[in-house]
Amino acid sequence: MADLLREVAERVYAREFNDSTCVFREGEGERAPRFLLTPTAARCNRLFVVGTLTEKEDIGTDFEFWRGRVVDPTGGFTIFAGQYQERAMERLASIEVPKWVAVIGKPSVREREVNGITTIYTSLRPEYLEPVDATTRDLWVIDTARATLERIKRMKYPGDLDEKTLRDIERAKDHYQFIDLEYYREMVLEALRSLRPRGPGVDTIDLSRI
Repeated sequence: MADLLREVAERVYAREFNDSTCVFREGEGERAPRFLLTPTAARCNRLFVVGTLTEKEDIGTDFEFWRGRVVDPTGGFTIFAGQYQERAMERLASIEVPKWVAVIGKPSVREREVNGITTIYTSLRPEYLEPVDATTRDLWVIDTARATLERIKRMKYPGDLDEKTLRDIERAKDHYQFIDLEYYREMVLEALRSLRPRGPGVDTIDLSRI
């Protein structure tokens, strides 16, 4: 777990993740890192999410291939784990639902066309998956609220940001065209309202200034 946690893993709520359709590579060649860019310009090579594992199913035929759903206060992440995510797959198979879990994984985006209409699906391929407690879940909600609000602020007032961040903001604006930042601010408020009244860190965010 320690090795994985040292890697950069963005914190993004499920609703924003599922709205994301911008995929790009940094550099050339098949080994160049691949990123999912969200509407608030979170550059996601890996994500760290915490939520309730509400369902799981082995959908494999010749080999085990598990699908699960991890729900946060704004929506759900679909996760897929197979032979290339063996440890995470075994853990997913062993956990009884419902259960709070933490997941570190890589985003995946695929397109499906039916009757001329293209639908985009997002999912996570977990590298790490473990049960957690309610405190961990609450702290993740708060950390993700802070990260999302900071991205919204940067989108509104780019200011003196580094070149890579500015480039990501412009890429997000070009790709998504109209980004309703108020929609994502309301998403943050919705997530924070889900916190336990006396949970840790609830008072660390001044909602009156959001």
